[in-house]
Amino acid sequence: MLKVGLTGGIGAGKSEVSRLLAGYGAVLIDADRIAREVVEPGTPGLAAVVAAFGPEILTPGGTLDRPRLGSIVFSDAERLATLNSIVHPLVGARSAELEAAAAPDAVVVHDVPLLTENGLAPLYDVVVVVDASPETQLERLVRLRGMTESEARARMAAQATREQRRAVADLVIDNDGPLETLEPQVRAVWADLTERAARAA
Repeated sequence: MLKVGLTGGIGAGKSEVSRLLAGYGAVLIDADRIAREVVEPGTPGLAAVVAAFGPEILTPGGTLDRPRLGSIVFSDAERLATLNSIVHPLVGARSAELEAAAAPDAVVVHDVPLLTENGLAPLYDVVVVVDASPETQLERLVRLRGMTESEARARMAAQATREQRRAVADLVIDNDGPLETLEPQVRAVWADLTERAARAA
């Protein structure tokens, strides 16, 4: 099994890369998706988040009001750390379960937004960073996700710098350009990863 950590700044296009890799045959473990699962209604995770932040972070239907929680934690490093201390161990445990279920010769890609920030690079055989300039990230967040420029800048500022991410990378995918320039790069990375997996088997 080859354990791959895939990361990139918000708006860099990591989700598109993970989608392509899964299409080629990677076993994808998406930390963001798991992070949503562990705070669904009725979970111990949601109960812990409500205990820490109060019932006002719930929607009238009893689900987590993500925009509201985001507006609280992304402007307050201490409260963000509190949230992470609840969610990250739950995500880690579920990720380990999914990895253990993968085939022995699998390329297991862990899609981890905060890989650099949380010092997780040593957990993986290979770290792949999806890289885009801050200008590109900002433009995508405003155009595609409907954020204001100040919201987008706050989200970007809460993450590692481009230089910090590149420093932990074994492979870098440049996603500053249009979508058609991305796919050939991802295909080349997949060829590299499958070759490494074969050597490790």
